[in-house]
Amino acid sequence: MPKAVKSSTRALPAVGYRITCADLHAHLYSVSLTVAQPARRQQVSLPVWIPGSYLVREFSQHLQGLQASQSGRALALVQLDKCTWQINCTPGQPLELTYTVYAFDRSVRAAWLDAERGFFNATSLCLRVHGQTHLPHQLQLAPSKKAPDWAVATGLPALKVNRRGFGSYLATDYDELADCPVEMGAFWSGQFKACGVPHRLVVTGATARFDGERLLADAQKICATQIAFWRGSSSLPAPFKQYIFLLHAVDNDYGGLEHRNSTALICKRADLPQLQAGPSSNPSAQQAEGYTTLLGLISHEYFHTWNVKQLRPSGFLRYDYRQENYTDLLWFFEGFTSYYDDLLLRRAGLIDDATYLKLLNKNINQLQQTPGRLVQSVAQASFDAWIKYYRVNENTPNATVSYYGKGALVALCIDLTLRAEGRGTLDDVMRQLWHLWCAGPPTRTTRVRSNAKSPALTPEGGFTEAGFLAVLQACAGRSLAPELSRWVHSTEELPLADLLARHGVVTSPNAAPLAQSLGLRLVPGTPGLRIKTVLHGGAAQSAGLAAGDEWLGVWVNDAHGAAQGWRLGQLDDLLLHASPGSELTALVSRDQRLLNLPLRLPPATGTGAVHTWRLTARDAQVLGQWLGTNAPATAR
Repeated sequence: MPKAVKSSTRALPAVGYRITCADLHAHLYSVSLTVAQPARRQQVSLPVWIPGSYLVREFSQHLQGLQASQSGRALALVQLDKCTWQINCTPGQPLELTYTVYAFDRSVRAAWLDAERGFFNATSLCLRVHGQTHLPHQLQLAPSKKAPDWAVATGLPALKVNRRGFGSYLATDYDELADCPVEMGAFWSGQFKACGVPHRLVVTGATARFDGERLLADAQKICATQIAFWRGSSSLPAPFKQYIFLLHAVDNDYGGLEHRNSTALICKRADLPQLQAGPSSNPSAQQAEGYTTLLGLISHEYFHTWNVKQLRPSGFLRYDYRQENYTDLLWFFEGFTSYYDDLLLRRAGLIDDATYLKLLNKNINQLQQTPGRLVQSVAQASFDAWIKYYRVNENTPNATVSYYGKGALVALCIDLTLRAEGRGTLDDVMRQLWHLWCAGPPTRTTRVRSNAKSPALTPEGGFTEAGFLAVLQACAGRSLAPELSRWVHSTEELPLADLLARHGVVTSPNAAPLAQSLGLRLVPGTPGLRIKTVLHGGAAQSAGLAAGDEWLGVWVNDAHGAAQGWRLGQLDDLLLHASPGSELTALVSRDQRLLNLPLRLPPATGTGAVHTWRLTARDAQVLGQWLGTNAPATAR
């Protein structure tokens, strides 16, 4: 447990919140908000979104019982819109607002409360006080008598807390408050240092066989490798004095959200490392793959500490919590982070070349299986994230492309292009961008001066594509604007095979799974064959199959031309009754009607055949020059 902390070096807050676990079983937080010097017509609002997750989530839907008072006298509230209220106040008297918030969202983006744990982001609980968001904000966390064994974990600076972390915390402004999630519960906790910086790992929901020491050791390698990656040959410090991972393990979920000195993570409980029964015990291949996925998530969110929490697009320098904040650069901030999350696992020695190529192969095949890549550019996908990426429907793969997946492959193409031309690497570009960012005004926390000038990369102006191109050109010795135009702003295919071949990796066709060959995706975990998505241009679409159909069986002709009907228990049963390239009739149920749809199976080879990619290492030495660059630093 943390030692009791008391600090009086920071200014007293203008805005203070007291958070109480009002009812664990009703999932209700109680919030008391005090404004020391309210405006005559004071407005308050609850954010509609949380930075890092680009969807309007309407957090105010869970706020209830809002009341206002001054000196014990009740005041009237006027609701101005879905998330904003106004109170007519008497100047010079503190304003107090009280309300409750329903918290039953298990994700990393909102708030949760039950008898096992509490978790929240301030964007879900803490009203913004208009006109005072730039002033200090105090957060007081009250312990619950019904949860005497709970402790607190958060990246917020402690003002005065007890050994379990309950007490007062102080944020410099609302942005810092919103950027430091809070975890409460009887959690597992461990600590380590990476390059001299203290880190803490908090895990909730783990089983008794959870191997915390292994996760600590591997997280330490990730953090040390990344700090060394960004620092390069400079003496730049990490952009935080301490860091905390808040990891919640559940039966079946996955995700993360980056913050300035912490991250909130959620993973499958089975993916946590497990203590082995004996020296001869080895984790199953499935468990090992799941653990690699977890390490990739940790790597991804930690990399974001530099790439989007510090180095920010111009549209994110000042968050507007009341509406969408647009940028067409998520291909860089999410995509490039997705490129480096697995690559830095390799450089940290946590996976080998074969595993890295397997992960890369999976990303390439996912892109190739997305017809939307030929419809929407990755820059457009970035801008449309608010209405498309987080609003998935049956047509999503046909209409849009992932700025995570394709953005990572754009980063790969840039990196391999620079390496092939012998003028540097993407690593050099990323470090230079970071160093230029730190060379901003001396008012920033990190005061590092540089002779390089790039107004497009200063903290006032934010990151722009023009600034990125300028640094890229300085590294490459030529402009890469034509490549970026094709790879980012058009739907042209990426030159992956050629670039990989020049770096020791060959690509070859591999037989596609039957569902992909047909051009459809099934609803997982349900009995029968329920179609989730029909991909554009595939055999399923040509036959007239549609999302929502239940594929019951097939009609095929026997050797004498007589029709025979067969029920399908699973999709692979199809190949028991028909060979590739043959014709049959699919029997489907749609809206309680039975339909017979003529279907031609794609051939196994030749024109019309559907293939996936298979990556194979051909030249280990050349491959190692790419994957082994920046050997892992020694964590201390």
